[in-house]
Amino acid sequence: MDTKHVVELRENGYAVIRGFLDKAEVAELQRESERVYAEGLKHHASYRDKNLYFEVVNDPGNGRRNVPQAHWFSWINPVLEKSRRSQKRFDVLAPLLGPDIKQIANQLHWKAPGGKYTYYRMHQDVRFRTRPDLFANLDRYSLNTGLALNRQDASNGALKVVPGHHRRGYLGLSEDGGIMVGNVEQGSELRQVGVDPSEVVQLEMEPGDLVLWTLYTIHGSGPNISTEPRILQIDSYVRAEDSPDRGEWAFRDGRSVPLGDEPQICKYEQLRENPGPFYVEDTWTDEAKSADARRKAAV
Repeated sequence: MDTKHVVELRENGYAVIRGFLDKAEVAELQRESERVYAEGLKHHASYRDKNLYFEVVNDPGNGRRNVPQAHWFSWINPVLEKSRRSQKRFDVLAPLLGPDIKQIANQLHWKAPGGKYTYYRMHQDVRFRTRPDLFANLDRYSLNTGLALNRQDASNGALKVVPGHHRRGYLGLSEDGGIMVGNVEQGSELRQVGVDPSEVVQLEMEPGDLVLWTLYTIHGSGPNISTEPRILQIDSYVRAEDSPDRGEWAFRDGRSVPLGDEPQICKYEQLRENPGPFYVEDTWTDEAKSADARRKAAV
């Protein structure tokens, strides 16, 4: 396999592999993603069962109950479970991470047309490693992949990246206490950390394209103002020797490893103490915060 993505990732902080999956492969994953979404809609609120998680939001933008994201859906979908550890995945990851690879995140992200909460502020994913003491070499041997399951561009909120600044380390973007999603102007936030907004690259991806980025790559996305959703499968991988206590095996000595009998702690640190299942009532949206303020004022 062509490994130019290795050079591009190290140099720019991101790389795009065009045509990573063919049309038939994409069509299969599209069907399975629809099944995952339908499963999420069965819940009235965000729901967790061990590592499986559905974020469910009553979105005032389009007046519908939406599922913005699902985590570790591979526990309930055999087709998607195999896709996270396919030979094609290994061929891309091995030149970067070696033959022993663990997986930290397994996510599907949907941006619903007209939704209010479809805009991601510019950030660096290393901020979501809440236990950095349990990892090593996060700057070099940990990365994310985003698989486009439909056409993605500026109109439906495709990924935006800032090349090169991953070499500067963690810059503290979007740590003002505000929410990560919503219609927020991004230019001023970038200027505060020494990034010219003109450096932002708007990605355009066809179904089956795969983008890779590092945990220090500055990225975000705009709102979905189109009539079509944006469906992106995000999987995060790490060199196994740098993550002895976190993550599910994806490849061991180059061999694909299926999920075991019990989930391992990945990003949900409370897995052992509070495995679920349980519902997580909305507390972060503007509407939830306003309702909470009204309740407190009435007391």
